[in-house]
Amino acid sequence: MVSMMDLRRSTLQIHLKPKKPYQSAADGRRHASHLIRINLVFLSLFCFWQGFYSASHARPGGLARLCMDELTMSTATIGQAYNYKVVRQFIVATIVWGVVGMAMGVFIASQLVWPEMNLDLPWTTFGRLRPLHTSLVIFGFAGSAQFAASYYAVQRTCQVRLFSDKLAAFTFWGWQSVIVVMLISLPLGYTTTKEYAEIEFSGAVWMTVVWVAYAIVFFTTVVQRKTRHIYVGNWFFGAFIVVIAMLHVVNHLSIPVGWFKSYPVYSGATDAMVQWWYGHNAVGFFLTTGFLGMMYYFVPKQVGRPVYSYRLSIVHFWALITLYIWAGPHHLHYTALPDWAQSLGMAMSLILLAPSWGGMINGMMTLSGAWHKLRTDPILRFLVLSLAFYGMSTFEGR
Repeated sequence: MVSMMDLRRSTLQIHLKPKKPYQSAADGRRHASHLIRINLVFLSLFCFWQGFYSASHARPGGLARLCMDELTMSTATIGQAYNYKVVRQFIVATIVWGVVGMAMGVFIASQLVWPEMNLDLPWTTFGRLRPLHTSLVIFGFAGSAQFAASYYAVQRTCQVRLFSDKLAAFTFWGWQSVIVVMLISLPLGYTTTKEYAEIEFSGAVWMTVVWVAYAIVFFTTVVQRKTRHIYVGNWFFGAFIVVIAMLHVVNHLSIPVGWFKSYPVYSGATDAMVQWWYGHNAVGFFLTTGFLGMMYYFVPKQVGRPVYSYRLSIVHFWALITLYIWAGPHHLHYTALPDWAQSLGMAMSLILLAPSWGGMINGMMTLSGAWHKLRTDPILRFLVLSLAFYGMSTFEGR
């Protein structure tokens, strides 16, 4: 007869037995599927940026004026000089960090297949290079692309030069210095261990300073606009700036004990909830909202037609920013998080399909009557492909 004590001991041993990574083919398939979904999202972002880069360098002669009831946007303003220098600088930075970050991704993916590529060095292990890869692609590649797009679009739609050339230049060099700090500190092991927020306290403070300068340049330019209406693309850029500032400050609240070491003010389930409130909305606002602002400017501009439904674009904006912020708990199902919070995150994730697809459809339908342009316009092909990937990725990413 087996005693209850023996049964409990054997059960405890089973639960404490360490699991080997990828014990089955199913584990490997799940990991591969996760990597594929991540690559799908970044591919859509790349297509958005490629379309923006090409459109911003296209000749304006063949572009139609985008006229709406409340706003008239012209492709050129007589006597008005815009600050394109900082836009070009951010475009170059986008290309550089995109190449470096994605090459890093290929390298660490190869490490999963050939472990000897870790090189038996602490600085080149998967654990240290993986957060560097995500930081370079998110903040270096996607961040620089959105700086460039927002600076370009806000000048054209407001018909006024950027508020301060010097402050705009500061945002460029300041943001590049943030990426360099990540490039050096993360391989050395200086990390908060929080996904997408690995940069330590001193670097996070400097990032905040640069972001505040960015907000001053953008919103002061909007205030000084020569048009009565604030175009919807600028609403998306503005939400991207404000919400990212809020997420960054709240998630990085910590007690520093050194230049590159700090302890968060949260603990336990609260720390996990704050982290994935940040992590989810970093994707939602850093990798979605800013790129939607890009879409609302460059798709109509390249097609030469007004956006399909301006009313739908406003509904899309308010629905997206209202709902997205609540979906973070879906990263913490079956954890110590309260059940109501997990259910709320799951419900909001399902509801988010509506505004996500509303925006995608609005962009696609802007091509109504101009689908023939896809035969000869490679820029438009990139933009439409990015919208298609965005629509597909929302099935998994919400």
